[in-house]
Amino acid sequence: MGTLRLVLGDQLSPDLSSLRDADKSCDVILIAEVKEEATYVRHHKKKIAFLFAAMRHFAEDLTASGYTVRYICLDDPDNQGSLRAEAARALEEVPGLDRLVITKPGEWRLLQDMEQWGTLLPVPVELRDDTRFIVPLTEFEAWAKGRKQLRMEYFYREVRRKTGLLMEGDQPEGGQWNYDAENRKRLPKSMATPPRFLPEADALTRDVMALVAERFPDHFGDLEPWVFATTRAGAEAARDHFIAEILPGFGDWQDAMARGEPWMWHSLLSVYINCGLLDPLDVCRRAEAEWKAGRAPLNAVEGFIRQIIGWREYVRGIYWLKMPSYAEMNALGAHNPLPDFYWTGKTPMRCMAETIGQTKRYAYAHHIQRLMITGNFALLAGLSPAQVNEWYLLVYADAYEWVELPNTHGMALHADSGLMASKPYAASGNYISKMSDYCEGCPYDVKRRTGEKACPFNFLYWDFVDRHEARFKNNPRMAVICKSLNRMSVSERAEIRSEAAGFLREIGLNSP
Repeated sequence: MGTLRLVLGDQLSPDLSSLRDADKSCDVILIAEVKEEATYVRHHKKKIAFLFAAMRHFAEDLTASGYTVRYICLDDPDNQGSLRAEAARALEEVPGLDRLVITKPGEWRLLQDMEQWGTLLPVPVELRDDTRFIVPLTEFEAWAKGRKQLRMEYFYREVRRKTGLLMEGDQPEGGQWNYDAENRKRLPKSMATPPRFLPEADALTRDVMALVAERFPDHFGDLEPWVFATTRAGAEAARDHFIAEILPGFGDWQDAMARGEPWMWHSLLSVYINCGLLDPLDVCRRAEAEWKAGRAPLNAVEGFIRQIIGWREYVRGIYWLKMPSYAEMNALGAHNPLPDFYWTGKTPMRCMAETIGQTKRYAYAHHIQRLMITGNFALLAGLSPAQVNEWYLLVYADAYEWVELPNTHGMALHADSGLMASKPYAASGNYISKMSDYCEGCPYDVKRRTGEKACPFNFLYWDFVDRHEARFKNNPRMAVICKSLNRMSVSERAEIRSEAAGFLREIGLNSP
Protein backbone atom coordinates (compact mmCIF):
# COMPACT_ATOMS: atom_id res chain seq x y z
CA MET A 1 0.00 0.00 0.00
CA GLY A 2 1.09 3.59 -0.61
CA THR A 3 0.64 7.12 0.71
CA LEU A 4 -0.77 10.15 -1.08
CA ARG A 5 1.33 13.18 -0.22
CA LEU A 6 -0.21 16.58 -0.98
CA VAL A 7 2.20 19.46 -1.63
CA LEU A 8 0.83 23.01 -1.64
CA GLY A 9 1.95 25.86 -3.85
CA ASP A 10 3.99 27.50 -1.08
CA GLN A 11 5.65 24.23 -0.05
CA LEU A 12 8.06 23.79 -2.93
CA SER A 13 10.87 22.36 -0.79
CA PRO A 14 12.47 18.93 -1.24
CA ASP A 15 12.94 18.65 2.55
CA LEU A 16 9.24 19.25 3.25
CA SER A 17 8.01 17.28 6.28
CA SER A 18 5.30 15.55 4.23
CA LEU A 19 7.99 14.14 1.91
CA ARG A 20 10.39 13.14 4.69
CA ASP A 21 9.67 9.40 4.59
CA ALA A 22 8.27 9.12 1.08
CA ASP A 23 8.62 5.72 -0.57
CA LYS A 24 9.38 6.20 -4.26
CA SER A 25 8.21 2.67 -5.03
CA CYS A 26 4.59 3.14 -3.96
CA ASP A 27 3.80 6.70 -2.85
CA VAL A 28 2.21 9.42 -5.02
CA ILE A 29 2.84 13.15 -4.68
CA LEU A 30 -0.17 15.32 -5.54
CA ILE A 31 0.31 18.92 -6.67
CA ALA A 32 -2.75 20.74 -8.00
CA GLU A 33 -3.52 24.12 -9.51
CA VAL A 34 -7.06 24.80 -8.27
CA LYS A 35 -9.41 27.69 -8.80
CA GLU A 36 -10.40 27.87 -5.14
CA GLU A 37 -6.87 28.80 -4.05
CA ALA A 38 -6.42 31.28 -6.89
CA THR A 39 -9.68 33.10 -6.19
CA TYR A 40 -10.48 33.05 -2.46
CA VAL A 41 -9.04 36.52 -2.89
CA ARG A 42 -8.50 37.80 -6.42
CA HIS A 43 -4.74 37.34 -6.45
CA HIS A 44 -2.48 39.42 -8.70
CA LYS A 45 -2.15 37.75 -12.09
CA LYS A 46 1.64 37.71 -11.77
CA LYS A 47 1.40 36.05 -8.36
CA ILE A 48 -0.78 33.23 -9.71
CA ALA A 49 1.46 32.77 -12.74
CA PHE A 50 4.60 32.69 -10.60
CA LEU A 51 3.22 30.04 -8.26
CA PHE A 52 1.75 27.81 -10.98
CA ALA A 53 4.98 27.95 -12.97
CA ALA A 54 7.10 27.25 -9.89
CA MET A 55 4.80 24.35 -8.98
CA ARG A 56 5.20 22.84 -12.45
CA HIS A 57 8.98 23.14 -12.31
CA PHE A 58 9.03 21.61 -8.83
CA ALA A 59 6.95 18.69 -10.07
CA GLU A 60 9.50 18.16 -12.86
CA ASP A 61 12.31 18.13 -10.29
CA LEU A 62 10.51 15.55 -8.16
CA THR A 63 9.83 13.36 -11.18
CA ALA A 64 13.48 13.55 -12.20
CA SER A 65 14.38 12.44 -8.66
CA GLY A 66 12.32 9.27 -9.04
CA TYR A 67 9.05 10.25 -7.36
CA THR A 68 5.64 9.52 -8.85
CA VAL A 69 3.92 12.87 -9.23
CA ARG A 70 0.27 13.43 -10.00
CA TYR A 71 0.14 16.99 -11.30
CA ILE A 72 -3.23 18.61 -11.99
CA CYS A 73 -3.15 21.65 -14.26
CA LEU A 74 -5.78 24.35 -13.97
CA ASP A 75 -7.11 23.62 -17.45
CA ASP A 76 -7.38 19.87 -16.90
CA PRO A 77 -11.00 19.14 -17.96
CA ASP A 78 -11.44 16.95 -14.88
CA ASN A 79 -10.00 19.50 -12.44
CA GLN A 80 -12.33 19.57 -9.43
CA GLY A 81 -11.45 23.12 -8.43
CA SER A 82 -10.40 22.53 -4.80
CA LEU A 83 -7.59 20.78 -2.98
CA ARG A 84 -9.88 18.51 -1.02
CA ALA A 85 -11.77 17.43 -4.13
CA GLU A 86 -8.51 16.71 -5.95
CA ALA A 87 -7.24 14.66 -3.01
CA ALA A 88 -10.50 12.70 -3.06
CA ARG A 89 -10.21 12.13 -6.81
CA ALA A 90 -6.62 10.91 -6.49
CA LEU A 91 -7.61 8.46 -3.74
CA GLU A 92 -10.40 7.17 -5.94
CA GLU A 93 -8.44 6.91 -9.19
CA VAL A 94 -5.03 5.69 -7.97
CA PRO A 95 -5.16 2.15 -6.57
CA GLY A 96 -3.37 1.15 -3.37
CA LEU A 97 -3.33 4.49 -1.50
CA ASP A 98 -4.37 4.08 2.12
CA ARG A 99 -3.17 7.31 3.76
CA LEU A 100 -2.92 11.05 3.07
CA VAL A 101 0.00 13.07 4.47
CA ILE A 102 0.13 16.87 4.36
CA THR A 103 2.46 19.49 5.78
CA LYS A 104 0.25 21.96 7.63
CA PRO A 105 -0.68 24.97 5.51
CA GLY A 106 0.36 28.48 6.44
CA GLU A 107 -3.15 29.94 6.53
CA TRP A 108 -5.79 29.52 9.22
CA ARG A 109 -8.73 29.06 6.81
CA LEU A 110 -7.03 26.17 5.03
CA LEU A 111 -5.87 24.45 8.21
CA GLN A 112 -9.41 24.59 9.59
CA ASP A 113 -10.65 22.91 6.43
CA MET A 114 -7.93 20.26 6.39
CA GLU A 115 -8.55 19.31 10.00
CA GLN A 116 -11.96 18.03 8.83
CA TRP A 117 -10.62 15.96 5.94
CA GLY A 118 -10.16 12.88 8.10
CA THR A 119 -13.93 12.59 8.43
CA LEU A 120 -14.61 13.48 4.80
CA LEU A 121 -12.07 11.30 2.98
CA PRO A 122 -11.88 7.51 2.94
CA VAL A 123 -8.35 7.27 4.42
CA PRO A 124 -6.59 8.58 7.55
CA VAL A 125 -5.17 12.09 7.17
CA GLU A 126 -1.90 13.06 8.88
CA LEU A 127 -1.10 16.76 9.26
CA ARG A 128 2.59 17.39 9.98
CA ASP A 129 4.25 20.51 11.33
CA ASP A 130 6.04 22.73 8.84
CA THR A 131 9.66 22.29 9.87
CA ARG A 132 11.07 24.81 7.38
CA PHE A 133 10.85 27.60 9.95
CA ILE A 134 13.56 28.31 12.51
CA VAL A 135 11.26 28.67 15.50
CA PRO A 136 8.58 25.98 16.03
CA LEU A 137 5.20 27.40 17.02
CA THR A 138 5.39 25.67 20.40
CA GLU A 139 8.67 27.48 21.05
CA PHE A 140 7.14 30.83 20.14
CA GLU A 141 4.18 30.15 22.43
CA ALA A 142 6.59 29.39 25.27
CA TRP A 143 8.47 32.66 24.61
CA ALA A 144 5.22 34.65 24.53
CA LYS A 145 3.67 33.10 27.64
CA GLY A 146 3.35 35.57 30.51
CA ARG A 147 4.72 38.54 28.56
CA LYS A 148 2.68 41.76 28.64
CA GLN A 149 4.31 42.96 25.44
CA LEU A 150 5.41 40.77 22.53
CA ARG A 151 8.14 42.94 21.06
CA MET A 152 10.00 41.63 18.06
CA GLU A 153 13.36 42.97 19.21
CA TYR A 154 13.52 40.68 22.24
CA PHE A 155 12.32 37.68 20.26
CA TYR A 156 14.94 38.45 17.60
CA ARG A 157 17.72 38.36 20.17
CA GLU A 158 16.64 34.90 21.28
CA VAL A 159 16.69 33.65 17.67
CA ARG A 160 20.17 35.15 17.20
CA ARG A 161 21.32 33.16 20.22
CA LYS A 162 19.58 30.02 18.97
CA THR A 163 21.11 30.17 15.49
CA GLY A 164 24.45 31.72 16.43
CA LEU A 165 24.09 34.20 13.58
CA LEU A 166 26.28 37.27 14.05
CA MET A 167 27.12 36.18 17.57
CA GLU A 168 30.36 36.15 19.53
CA GLY A 169 29.58 33.78 22.32
CA ASP A 170 26.44 35.10 23.98
CA GLN A 171 26.95 38.66 22.72
CA PRO A 172 26.20 40.23 19.33
CA GLU A 173 29.02 40.86 16.91
CA GLY A 174 29.98 44.52 16.96
CA GLY A 175 28.47 45.03 20.39
CA GLN A 176 24.98 45.92 19.14
CA TRP A 177 21.94 43.79 18.43
CA ASN A 178 20.34 46.19 15.98
CA TYR A 179 21.84 48.64 13.48
CA ASP A 180 18.54 50.07 12.27
CA ALA A 181 19.59 53.60 13.18
CA GLU A 182 22.31 53.40 10.50
CA ASN A 183 19.90 52.16 7.84
CA ARG A 184 17.78 55.23 7.15
CA LYS A 185 19.67 57.20 4.53
CA ARG A 186 17.95 58.96 1.67
CA LEU A 187 19.24 58.07 -1.79
CA PRO A 188 21.47 60.85 -3.17
CA LYS A 189 20.38 62.15 -6.56
CA SER A 190 23.72 61.27 -8.09
CA MET A 191 23.67 57.66 -6.89
CA ALA A 192 22.63 54.91 -9.30
CA THR A 193 20.91 51.79 -8.05
CA PRO A 194 22.57 48.44 -8.84
CA PRO A 195 21.55 46.28 -11.82
CA ARG A 196 19.22 43.43 -10.90
CA PHE A 197 18.92 39.75 -11.68
CA LEU A 198 15.51 39.71 -13.43
CA PRO A 199 15.21 36.48 -15.43
CA GLU A 200 13.15 36.16 -18.56
CA ALA A 201 10.22 33.77 -18.54
CA ASP A 202 11.03 30.33 -19.94
CA ALA A 203 8.66 28.41 -22.24
CA LEU A 204 6.86 26.70 -19.35
CA THR A 205 6.32 30.01 -17.59
CA ARG A 206 5.07 31.60 -20.83
CA ASP A 207 2.49 28.84 -21.14
CA VAL A 208 1.32 29.50 -17.60
CA MET A 209 1.16 33.26 -18.23
CA ALA A 210 -1.11 32.63 -21.22
CA LEU A 211 -3.32 30.38 -19.11
CA VAL A 212 -3.59 32.98 -16.33
CA ALA A 213 -4.38 35.74 -18.83
CA GLU A 214 -7.20 33.59 -20.22
CA ARG A 215 -8.67 32.33 -16.93
CA PHE A 216 -8.22 35.38 -14.68
CA PRO A 217 -8.58 38.40 -17.00
CA ASP A 218 -10.29 40.56 -14.37
CA HIS A 219 -7.74 40.01 -11.61
CA PHE A 220 -5.53 42.88 -10.51
CA GLY A 221 -2.10 43.42 -12.02
CA ASP A 222 0.07 42.97 -15.09
CA LEU A 223 1.75 39.81 -16.31
CA GLU A 224 4.41 41.75 -18.20
CA PRO A 225 7.20 42.48 -17.67
CA TRP A 226 8.21 39.18 -16.11
CA VAL A 227 10.64 39.52 -13.18
CA PHE A 228 10.67 36.26 -11.18
CA ALA A 229 12.63 33.04 -11.48
CA THR A 230 10.36 29.98 -11.35
CA THR A 231 12.95 27.25 -10.77
CA ARG A 232 15.08 26.43 -7.75
CA ALA A 233 18.22 27.07 -9.81
CA GLY A 234 16.87 30.46 -10.84
CA ALA A 235 16.00 31.36 -7.25
CA GLU A 236 19.51 30.37 -6.17
CA ALA A 237 21.00 32.52 -8.93
CA ALA A 238 18.91 35.47 -7.71
CA ARG A 239 20.13 34.80 -4.16
CA ASP A 240 23.77 34.64 -5.21
CA HIS A 241 23.51 37.83 -7.25
CA PHE A 242 21.96 39.73 -4.34
CA ILE A 243 24.50 38.54 -1.80
CA ALA A 244 27.52 39.21 -4.02
CA GLU A 245 26.47 42.42 -5.74
CA ILE A 246 23.74 44.19 -3.76
CA LEU A 247 23.87 43.23 -0.08
CA PRO A 248 26.72 45.65 0.80
CA GLY A 249 24.45 48.63 0.09
CA PHE A 250 21.30 47.17 1.59
CA GLY A 251 21.82 48.58 5.07
CA ASP A 252 22.32 52.24 4.24
CA TRP A 253 19.50 52.51 1.71
CA GLN A 254 16.91 49.98 2.84
CA ASP A 255 14.37 52.64 3.86
CA ALA A 256 14.90 54.90 0.84
CA MET A 257 12.39 55.33 -2.01
CA ALA A 258 12.82 56.85 -5.45
CA ARG A 259 10.71 57.37 -8.55
CA GLY A 260 11.21 54.73 -11.19
CA GLU A 261 13.29 52.60 -8.80
CA PRO A 262 11.17 49.66 -7.64
CA TRP A 263 14.04 47.47 -6.41
CA MET A 264 16.58 49.77 -4.77
CA TRP A 265 18.93 47.50 -2.72
CA HIS A 266 16.23 45.07 -1.64
CA SER A 267 16.81 41.37 -2.11
CA LEU A 268 13.55 40.35 -3.89
CA LEU A 269 14.12 36.97 -2.21
CA SER A 270 10.97 36.88 -0.06
CA VAL A 271 8.95 35.58 -3.00
CA TYR A 272 11.30 32.57 -3.22
CA ILE A 273 11.70 32.02 0.53
CA ASN A 274 7.97 32.16 1.22
CA CYS A 275 7.10 29.55 -1.41
CA GLY A 276 9.92 27.21 -0.44
CA LEU A 277 12.40 27.63 -3.29
CA LEU A 278 15.01 29.02 -0.87
CA ASP A 279 15.83 28.00 2.68
CA PRO A 280 15.71 31.05 4.99
CA LEU A 281 18.44 29.95 7.38
CA ASP A 282 20.76 29.07 4.50
CA VAL A 283 20.22 32.53 3.00
CA CYS A 284 21.10 34.13 6.35
CA ARG A 285 24.26 32.06 6.76
CA ARG A 286 25.39 33.06 3.29
CA ALA A 287 24.84 36.72 4.15
CA GLU A 288 26.75 36.29 7.41
CA ALA A 289 29.65 34.77 5.46
CA GLU A 290 29.90 37.97 3.41
CA TRP A 291 30.42 40.00 6.58
CA LYS A 292 32.95 37.55 7.94
CA ALA A 293 34.85 37.73 4.64
CA GLY A 294 34.85 41.54 4.78
CA ARG A 295 32.72 41.93 1.66
CA ALA A 296 29.62 43.43 3.32
CA PRO A 297 29.30 45.81 6.30
CA LEU A 298 27.72 44.70 9.54
CA ASN A 299 24.79 47.13 9.38
CA ALA A 300 23.76 45.69 6.00
CA VAL A 301 24.08 42.06 7.00
CA GLU A 302 22.42 42.51 10.38
CA GLY A 303 19.51 44.44 8.86
CA PHE A 304 18.97 41.78 6.21
CA ILE A 305 19.19 38.88 8.66
CA ARG A 306 16.82 40.63 11.06
CA GLN A 307 14.11 40.76 8.42
CA ILE A 308 14.27 36.98 8.04
CA ILE A 309 15.00 35.48 11.46
CA GLY A 310 13.42 38.38 13.29
CA TRP A 311 10.38 39.76 11.51
CA ARG A 312 9.49 36.73 9.38
CA GLU A 313 9.60 34.27 12.27
CA TYR A 314 7.99 36.74 14.65
CA VAL A 315 4.94 37.55 12.52
CA ARG A 316 4.33 33.85 11.91
CA GLY A 317 4.35 33.28 15.65
CA ILE A 318 1.95 36.18 16.25
CA TYR A 319 -0.39 34.91 13.52
CA TRP A 320 -0.78 31.39 14.91
CA LEU A 321 -0.79 32.58 18.53
CA LYS A 322 -3.64 35.06 18.05
CA MET A 323 -5.79 33.71 15.22
CA PRO A 324 -8.67 33.69 14.46
CA SER A 325 -9.70 36.62 16.67
CA TYR A 326 -6.67 38.65 15.58
CA ALA A 327 -8.11 39.25 12.12
CA GLU A 328 -11.30 40.67 13.62
CA MET A 329 -9.62 43.34 15.73
CA ASN A 330 -10.29 46.97 14.79
CA ALA A 331 -8.92 48.95 17.70
CA LEU A 332 -9.15 52.34 15.98
CA GLY A 333 -12.69 51.82 14.67
CA ALA A 334 -11.72 52.22 11.02
CA HIS A 335 -14.51 51.46 8.53
CA ASN A 336 -13.91 53.40 5.32
CA PRO A 337 -13.86 51.36 2.09
CA LEU A 338 -10.74 51.11 -0.04
CA PRO A 339 -10.59 54.04 -2.51
CA ASP A 340 -10.61 53.18 -6.21
CA PHE A 341 -7.04 54.41 -6.68
CA TYR A 342 -5.73 51.43 -4.68
CA TRP A 343 -6.73 49.42 -7.77
CA THR A 344 -5.98 51.90 -10.53
CA GLY A 345 -3.04 53.89 -9.17
CA LYS A 346 -4.72 57.00 -10.57
CA THR A 347 -4.27 59.71 -7.95
CA PRO A 348 -2.47 63.08 -7.95
CA MET A 349 -0.55 61.96 -4.85
CA ARG A 350 2.77 61.09 -6.46
CA CYS A 351 3.91 58.73 -3.71
CA MET A 352 0.69 56.71 -3.83
CA ALA A 353 0.60 56.63 -7.62
CA GLU A 354 4.23 55.50 -7.77
CA THR A 355 3.83 52.73 -5.19
CA ILE A 356 0.49 51.40 -6.44
CA GLY A 357 1.61 51.59 -10.08
CA GLN A 358 4.73 49.62 -9.20
CA THR A 359 2.63 47.09 -7.28
CA LYS A 360 0.31 46.65 -10.25
CA ARG A 361 3.23 46.18 -12.63
CA TYR A 362 5.49 43.91 -10.58
CA ALA A 363 3.39 42.41 -7.71
CA TYR A 364 6.13 43.90 -5.53
CA ALA A 365 6.89 46.91 -3.34
CA HIS A 366 9.48 47.06 -0.59
CA HIS A 367 8.64 47.24 3.10
CA ILE A 368 8.81 51.04 3.49
CA GLN A 369 6.53 51.57 0.50
CA ARG A 370 4.07 49.09 2.00
CA LEU A 371 4.27 50.46 5.55
CA MET A 372 4.81 54.19 5.12
CA ILE A 373 3.02 54.94 1.84
CA THR A 374 0.00 52.71 1.17
CA GLY A 375 -0.23 51.50 4.77
CA ASN A 376 0.24 54.97 6.25
CA PHE A 377 -2.49 56.40 4.04
CA ALA A 378 -4.85 53.56 5.01
CA LEU A 379 -4.18 54.25 8.69
CA LEU A 380 -4.70 58.02 8.41
CA ALA A 381 -7.82 57.72 6.25
CA GLY A 382 -9.44 55.15 8.52
CA LEU A 383 -9.71 52.41 5.92
CA SER A 384 -11.33 49.13 6.92
CA PRO A 385 -8.69 46.69 8.19
CA ALA A 386 -10.48 43.77 6.52
CA GLN A 387 -10.39 45.47 3.12
CA VAL A 388 -6.79 46.63 3.54
CA ASN A 389 -5.66 43.18 4.64
CA GLU A 390 -7.32 41.59 1.61
CA TRP A 391 -5.64 44.12 -0.69
CA TYR A 392 -2.16 43.39 0.67
CA LEU A 393 -2.78 39.66 0.52
CA LEU A 394 -3.76 39.67 -3.12
CA VAL A 395 -1.46 42.28 -4.68
CA TYR A 396 1.98 40.99 -3.59
CA ALA A 397 3.65 37.85 -4.92
CA ASP A 398 5.27 37.10 -1.54
CA ALA A 399 2.05 37.52 0.47
CA TYR A 400 0.50 34.66 2.41
CA GLU A 401 -1.87 35.40 5.26
CA TRP A 402 0.51 34.22 8.00
CA VAL A 403 3.06 36.86 6.99
CA GLU A 404 0.77 39.51 5.50
CA LEU A 405 -1.88 39.83 8.19
CA PRO A 406 0.28 40.69 11.23
CA ASN A 407 2.40 43.10 9.20
CA THR A 408 -0.67 44.89 7.84
CA HIS A 409 -3.05 44.58 10.77
CA GLY A 410 -0.50 45.22 13.49
CA MET A 411 2.23 47.35 11.97
CA ALA A 412 0.51 49.39 9.26
CA LEU A 413 -2.97 49.80 10.74
CA HIS A 414 -2.42 49.51 14.50
CA ALA A 415 -5.68 47.55 14.47
CA ASP A 416 -4.39 45.20 17.18
CA SER A 417 -4.23 47.98 19.78
CA GLY A 418 -0.45 47.88 20.01
CA LEU A 419 0.15 44.16 20.40
CA MET A 420 2.95 44.32 17.82
CA ALA A 421 3.92 47.99 17.71
CA SER A 422 4.27 50.34 20.66
CA LYS A 423 3.02 53.24 18.53
CA PRO A 424 1.09 53.63 15.28
CA TYR A 425 3.32 54.01 12.22
CA ALA A 426 1.61 57.25 11.26
CA ALA A 427 3.59 59.93 9.47
CA SER A 428 3.03 63.22 7.70
CA GLY A 429 4.35 64.15 4.30
CA ASN A 430 7.61 65.22 5.91
CA TYR A 431 8.70 61.59 6.38
CA ILE A 432 7.93 60.80 2.73
CA SER A 433 9.85 63.88 1.60
CA LYS A 434 12.80 62.95 3.79
CA MET A 435 13.06 59.36 2.56
CA SER A 436 12.18 59.79 -1.13
CA ASP A 437 12.01 62.06 -4.15
CA TYR A 438 8.28 61.43 -4.57
CA CYS A 439 7.37 64.96 -3.49
CA GLU A 440 9.34 66.54 -6.33
CA GLY A 441 6.89 67.53 -9.03
CA CYS A 442 3.87 66.42 -7.01
CA PRO A 443 0.90 68.80 -7.37
CA TYR A 444 0.59 68.88 -3.60
CA ASP A 445 2.93 70.96 -1.44
CA VAL A 446 4.56 68.81 1.22
CA LYS A 447 5.48 71.91 3.22
CA ARG A 448 1.87 73.02 3.64
CA ARG A 449 -0.23 71.62 6.48
CA THR A 450 -3.47 73.25 5.31
CA GLY A 451 -4.66 75.51 2.54
CA GLU A 452 -4.55 75.28 -1.23
CA LYS A 453 -2.56 72.28 -2.50
CA ALA A 454 -1.51 71.20 0.99
CA CYS A 455 -0.18 67.64 1.05
CA PRO A 456 -3.03 65.30 2.09
CA PHE A 457 -0.66 63.32 4.28
CA ASN A 458 -0.16 66.45 6.40
CA PHE A 459 -3.73 67.32 7.32
CA LEU A 460 -4.72 63.65 7.44
CA TYR A 461 -1.87 62.99 9.88
CA TRP A 462 -2.86 65.75 12.28
CA ASP A 463 -6.51 64.86 11.94
CA PHE A 464 -5.57 61.28 12.89
CA VAL A 465 -3.69 62.50 15.98
CA ASP A 466 -6.60 64.78 16.88
CA ARG A 467 -9.18 61.98 16.58
CA HIS A 468 -7.14 59.58 18.71
CA GLU A 469 -5.56 62.02 21.15
CA ALA A 470 -7.23 60.45 24.18
CA ARG A 471 -5.87 57.04 23.23
CA PHE A 472 -2.29 58.15 22.54
CA LYS A 473 -1.57 61.09 24.85
CA ASN A 474 -0.19 58.78 27.54
CA ASN A 475 1.84 56.71 25.08
CA PRO A 476 5.51 57.60 25.69
CA ARG A 477 6.24 57.52 21.95
CA MET A 478 3.21 59.67 21.04
CA ALA A 479 3.11 62.11 23.95
CA VAL A 480 5.33 64.68 22.23
CA ILE A 481 3.16 64.59 19.11
CA CYS A 482 0.02 65.09 21.18
CA LYS A 483 1.63 68.06 22.92
CA SER A 484 2.44 69.57 19.52
CA LEU A 485 -1.20 69.17 18.57
CA ASN A 486 -2.28 70.97 21.72
CA ARG A 487 -0.03 73.90 20.92
CA MET A 488 -2.08 74.54 17.77
CA SER A 489 -4.84 77.11 17.96
CA VAL A 490 -8.47 76.06 18.08
CA SER A 491 -8.99 77.53 14.61
CA GLU A 492 -6.04 75.64 13.11
CA ARG A 493 -7.27 72.34 14.51
CA ALA A 494 -10.71 73.07 13.12
CA GLU A 495 -9.18 73.85 9.73
CA ILE A 496 -7.26 70.58 9.76
CA ARG A 497 -10.42 68.61 10.53
CA SER A 498 -12.30 70.45 7.81
CA GLU A 499 -9.64 69.88 5.17
CA ALA A 500 -9.35 66.21 6.07
CA ALA A 501 -13.11 65.72 5.85
CA GLY A 502 -13.27 67.58 2.54
CA PHE A 503 -10.47 65.56 0.99
CA LEU A 504 -11.99 62.27 2.11
CA ARG A 505 -15.34 63.31 0.63
CA GLU A 506 -13.62 64.02 -2.67
CA ILE A 507 -12.35 60.44 -2.85
CA GLY A 508 -15.67 58.96 -1.77
CA LEU A 509 -14.95 58.39 1.92
CA ASN A 510 -16.46 59.54 5.20
CA SER A 511 -14.67 61.22 8.04
CA PRO A 512 -13.47 58.37 10.31
